[in-house]
This record gives sequence, C-alpha cells and structure tokens, in this order.
Amino acid sequence: MNKSLIFAIACLSTAVWTMGTQAQTPPPAGVGGAPPPPGYGSSSEAGAPPAMAPWPITIVTSVEVLRSERAGGLDIIRARGLVSSSGWGSPHLIPITRGEAIDGILDLIFQGVVPTAPAPLGPFMPFEALLPVDKGHPYKGVRVRSGTNAIVLKTLPGYTEIAAPKEDCSKCRGKFFVAKGAQPPAGAAADSVVRETDLPWNVRVIKPTDGIPSYAFDPNRLTLVLSEDGRIVDAAWD
Repeated sequence: MNKSLIFAIACLSTAVWTMGTQAQTPPPAGVGGAPPPPGYGSSSEAGAPPAMAPWPITIVTSVEVLRSERAGGLDIIRARGLVSSSGWGSPHLIPITRGEAIDGILDLIFQGVVPTAPAPLGPFMPFEALLPVDKGHPYKGVRVRSGTNAIVLKTLPGYTEIAAPKEDCSKCRGKFFVAKGAQPPAGAAADSVVRETDLPWNVRVIKPTDGIPSYAFDPNRLTLVLSEDGRIVDAAWD
C-alpha cells in the first residue's frame, strides 16, 4: 500500500461533508467494511433508535478534483450525488484501490449511513463528500462508485458530471407503471405513467398475485405495489 493511499484512508476521519447547513464526520474505522444487514434489524434495547449501517449512495452525479496550492499541491476530491431519503447521513469516500493502480485510477466508493428501516417516497436529497489526497500521488484519474453507477474523471484537477435521473418517484402513487418493453394503457396521459426505463436503480414490482419470498432491507431499492389495473398504489425505498 503506497504512502498516498495511507494518507487518503487516514483523512477519512477528517473529511467533511455538507447537506444543507449540517456537518458530520464519517463512521468509525471498520464500519465501511461491515456486511449489509440481513433484514430491517432491531435494537437490543426497547425504545432505542434503529441501528445504522453503511451503504453505497443511490447515485453519484459529479466528481471534482481541486488542487490546493496553499497546501503544497494537495488534491481534494469532491463527490456529489443523490440519496433516496433524508434518513441518510455521514457521507464519506472509501478508497478500494490497493497498492499501485495499474490503470492509474484511484477507485472510491461513495457511502453514507442509513437507519435500517424503510423510507417513504419523497424527492431525492443532495449528498456531498470530500477526501484529501497527499501531493505527489501516482494517480492520473479518479473513479467514484455509487450503488447504481460510476463516474470517472480522467484529468486532474478537473470536473465531470452526469444528468440527474428523470424520475425520483416522489409522485408515483396513482400512476400507471410501464415495464421495460411494455406500452402504457391506451389513452393514458404522459404525466400519468412511470416508465421503468426512467428508474436507473433496483426496482421491485409487487403485483396483486405476487408473494414476497423475502424482505431483506436495501435503501437503494424502490418497491412498487401495483393494483390490478397496473397503477402504483403503494411504494417505498426498502
């Protein structure tokens, strides 16, 4: 493991983030490697809040690298993205590159922590994390991965971004769900349908005759419950 990577990992404890006017620090060391919770989880004490768990964020939308000459050429990685609810907190960037990168790209996972409980539909929330990397590092680019996509920046310093998703499903209830390759009902207005192709994340569709073989928690999965005529009657991020 090279010096710059050690520095990057150490800086996780001091990386700052902004979401509105709040500021928090990343979770303690070792949390980022914890396995996903098997279900919704429960506290060992009655009345205690649900446990928090780290997860890759819903979608990363931009990556920027700023070079601070005042800090002797220190590079600061700034990643922005969107999460499925206001229950997310402590955004942080976890390096997954080990040793010298063969392609010269520093690979990072953009994570946050969430309560292990479903979240109701609502507009996406902006999420941002910073990670300083020591001067003299060997990287020529940065890749940031979320739970659904990845963005690579090949010029340092520099900036790149993608368009935000067309549909956050905050107003999905009552609309017709149109699966990939399917057509909307005859006569349905454009604003009365939700197309699966506009939902770039894991979607679980529950039809009236479907059972539910498991109910493991995933804060980046959108669950849609359909009526017999194909309308969305209930939905949540779970």
